[in-house]
Amino acid sequence: MLTERQRMILNAIINDYIRSAEPVGSRSISKRGDVGYSPATIRNEMADLEELGFLEQPHTSAGRIPSIKGYRYYVDHLVRHDEISEHDFQTLRSFFTEKMIQMEQVIQHAAMILSSLTNYTSIVLGPESFSNKLKHFQLVPLGGDKAVAIVVTDTGHVENRTITIPHDLSMDEIGKAVHILNDKLIGVPLSRLKSKLFTEVGAELGRYADQCEQLLHVLDQALESENDNRVFLSGATNMLIQPEFKDVDKVKTILDLLDETPTIMRMFSALPTGIQVRIGTENDHEAISNCSLITATYSVEGQSLGTIGILGPTRMDYGKVISLLDMLSKNMNAVMERYK
Repeated sequence: MLTERQRMILNAIINDYIRSAEPVGSRSISKRGDVGYSPATIRNEMADLEELGFLEQPHTSAGRIPSIKGYRYYVDHLVRHDEISEHDFQTLRSFFTEKMIQMEQVIQHAAMILSSLTNYTSIVLGPESFSNKLKHFQLVPLGGDKAVAIVVTDTGHVENRTITIPHDLSMDEIGKAVHILNDKLIGVPLSRLKSKLFTEVGAELGRYADQCEQLLHVLDQALESENDNRVFLSGATNMLIQPEFKDVDKVKTILDLLDETPTIMRMFSALPTGIQVRIGTENDHEAISNCSLITATYSVEGQSLGTIGILGPTRMDYGKVISLLDMLSKNMNAVMERYK
């Protein structure tokens, strides 16, 4: 448990680091009017906070930077959900009142506004991936080692893709796996198919099939969606302007991830509803282990329709991003009512 003084100093350090991207020293904190402690006192508290794992000392710098643990404490206990600035408020209000013909326009525009207001990368999952559910799945052999996977949704949408079947899998085993998939996953939203494949279908396959792992790999291939319209990105190159990402290779791994629509969908579908904050290594994917991802769901009449996310450095302006996402997600509900 941190003392009130430690909380105040940690809060000041993180706020300064968010603004400057430079390690924060005791002298700069002592000059803040809202702290009121001497540099020596602050230095001692910073040493204790480092020992507790809330701060880190990069290289030989006299200053400190927040650790993942420090950011987590900040988000859970210290961050202020700032009032939205007049400019940001007016920008969002114009979005909510604008007449847009297609739902796709709404999603694209929301992504663009978020990236421009935050200077981070915005990711929006459209309603289709949450509202469309699996109605039927089929694998049709083409001869040799090829088959066509057919996915039919409850709205009548049909997707098909050609996949490769390992030579040592019999059609009887594949037929059994398809039967189990239909039994377990009919009625499941498309966004949750992959996660349930490896849990519910995997558990059942393990009881009845000898080559469970291979069969799951085949089904995993078959359920890959090529419909990129479900994921909308804006400001992907905003990562390039962040001081943390001067390393081109580091940025490339992030940009490569953002190009992987199925991976993004799996990441988002595994998140709980409401506003969620994943910091650094709390993220499941290694490519964004130096980033923070803040997401919020939007819904109509209690049914989740999609997710809005902001991806940026761990040195993110959490208060601003959370406030913007909160306002946008709540008002997206009203916007989506028009398209029911």
